[in-house]
Amino acid sequence: MAQTDTIDQIAERVDHLLLRHEELQRTNALLAQQVQVLTLERDQLKSRLAAARARVDALIERLPTSNAPTSNATASPEASA
Repeated sequence: MAQTDTIDQIAERVDHLLLRHEELQRTNALLAQQVQVLTLERDQLKSRLAAARARVDALIERLPTSNAPTSNATASPEASA
């Protein structure tokens, strides 16, 4: 009878481990899917950042390079007071 109890306990533990294993597999699959989505989002953001940097660099290139002083017409009234 003691041997039957031991076998029953082992069977219960095995069943519990199998259920836990299935649960962990589902969790792992969900996490892998989230990683894939976040990786895609990161790659899209990196691409947008690179495009924005290119636009900013292009705008900087278009800025005048002369160091001529600005006229007083563009200065604010507080600056002349």
